[in-house]
Amino acid sequence: MNPYPGAPGHSSPNSSLTCHDPVGAACSHQLRFVSLFDPGRGLAVPCDASGKVDMDSLTERLRNAYLAARAMVGREYGYPTVQQRH
Repeated sequence: MNPYPGAPGHSSPNSSLTCHDPVGAACSHQLRFVSLFDPGRGLAVPCDASGKVDMDSLTERLRNAYLAARAMVGREYGYPTVQQRH
């Protein structure tokens, strides 16, 4: 199990990416990694209400950024938070 679902890279909190859970419902939340050193920057990844990310639905670029952000928690990014998408 993933200790903290998230990834690095810098993207807008209002990502246009969508994901789907196993029954096909669109994800209504995002996992947000905030930069520790660059206010206003971070990474947002679509997830479910519990913070679970469907890695298969991510683009290769976003998946790589997500994995990198998880690896950099505490060094470049704060712990990820689950936020409702607007």
